[in-house]
Amino acid sequence: MKQLLKISAIWFLLILNGCITPFVPPTNEDIKLLIVEGLITDQPDTNTVKLSRSLPLGKISRVEPVTGCKITVSDNLGNKFNFRESNPGTYVTFPSEFKGVVGRVYTLQIKLNNVYNSLTYESKPQELKPVPPIDTIYYEKVKIDNPAGAFSEADGCRIYLNSTDRDKNCKYFRWDFTETWEFQLPYPVENWRCWKSENSRSINVKSASGLSEYRVVRQPLTYISNESDRLKVKYSILANQYSLNEDEYIYWEKLSNITQNIGTIYDIIPAGVPGNIFCVENPGETVLGYFSVSAKKSRRFFIKDRFRGQVNLYSYDSCYGDTIWGNAYIPNLNTTVWALIDRSPNYIVITRNKGCADCTVRGTKTEPDFWNQIQ
Repeated sequence: MKQLLKISAIWFLLILNGCITPFVPPTNEDIKLLIVEGLITDQPDTNTVKLSRSLPLGKISRVEPVTGCKITVSDNLGNKFNFRESNPGTYVTFPSEFKGVVGRVYTLQIKLNNVYNSLTYESKPQELKPVPPIDTIYYEKVKIDNPAGAFSEADGCRIYLNSTDRDKNCKYFRWDFTETWEFQLPYPVENWRCWKSENSRSINVKSASGLSEYRVVRQPLTYISNESDRLKVKYSILANQYSLNEDEYIYWEKLSNITQNIGTIYDIIPAGVPGNIFCVENPGETVLGYFSVSAKKSRRFFIKDRFRGQVNLYSYDSCYGDTIWGNAYIPNLNTTVWALIDRSPNYIVITRNKGCADCTVRGTKTEPDFWNQIQ
């Protein structure tokens, strides 16, 4: 009898599995919440505020920009600065027009267009606190063990920084970075040497409030594994260090906890992380995101070293296609097939992977103006 019950239960589950439809549990969240991403600094950079709308739970994630808004930033001295829309949902001020000043307090104001009943949103006042310079950036090789044996050993790379606040003004820090690297194709093609850049995506914050000395030592910036060609030729990282106030530090720390854990609808969700933006007409409305006001210091660092076991991203062994002998006509040349090796009139080796024959598929041929900078 017990065996019969087990078999029946298995059949029931199999039938049920074929009838499953996605279930989205009801929540109290608004269907579309306003998301504000804003940052102003004390550097002569372009300051940016991005506005978008969140989508209902269960929908495919995509950007829904909020356009046609009026955005201003005012300080505690009565100055007011306007942002202009450079792309849908992206509003900027240019360096010649505005940059933050350490010690001043800034407030963001957003007036939406008529689609959303001309609502007004404001940030809490934010003081621009000073930040110390980055003292040093350095790296350490990390041995990657491979079960295949010693002949398959590889190296990873961990990058750190140190910083000292001799004036003891900065208790909370945030870091991001832009990495740039040179890569080369192993074939005699025209576009064989390129550069590629990427911005960091992780949240990196630290509190120094509990430390006896206002020092940051061995702060991890990033880890580069051998599953990338970043370190094969030459690599550069531009690290940015920002000052935070305590409230913003708590905000980033909570977001970091969310991104580092596999979340579900029953865990903490982004809407549960309060930012510093509110709706003037409806203070109870949930607004996502944060208006950041930070001093900023940057430092560039280069790595040109030998790292074992660095992979070829395109697996160049599989690039080879056919060898065309003599002056035979090659259909769709430079359209769906490309020349890897051209030894006309004797032969041409072709590939069907454009990335094997043209480095601009992944990067740019334009050498960065800082590439030969002395470190």
